[in-house]
Amino acid sequence: MSDKITNVLFLCTGNSARSIMAEALMDRLGGGRFKGYSAGSHPTGQVNVHALALLQSHSFDTGFAASKSWDEFASPGAPVMDFVITVCSDAAAKTCPVWPGHPSSAHWGIPDPADAAGSEDEIRVAFQNAFDRLAKAIANFRKIPLSAMDADQLAAMLADIGRRI
Repeated sequence: MSDKITNVLFLCTGNSARSIMAEALMDRLGGGRFKGYSAGSHPTGQVNVHALALLQSHSFDTGFAASKSWDEFASPGAPVMDFVITVCSDAAAKTCPVWPGHPSSAHWGIPDPADAAGSEDEIRVAFQNAFDRLAKAIANFRKIPLSAMDADQLAAMLADIGRRI
């Protein structure tokens, strides 16, 4: 069994909620085999306060959380990514980042809880729903026997996870 850590970059437009939660979840659920990262095509520059509160309520250390550009991961010296997963939900209405030429990529459309309106309870529910869907997807992802699959098989498995969440 390989000791290699698999790097996974979660991309979204603002890098303020979904991709931040996915980064935290990958680090926790990855069991030391996976390292999560996150970025955005048009980062807001700050992490959504509801995302931070939700992570803290689940005992996550949020010291890692920062809204940053995906350009940071295309720069020399950046960590080499094994997988790139976009988590934006509505590519027709928003600019969804693309990682050109990366063979192991997928799209997991999760509605943006930062767009939720209503009472504080309704907003919290939107964030919890996004968190739960991401947790389910990441739990399924980490079960894939990565070393036993070729790039096409991996792409199919990742796409299937995206369809089922």
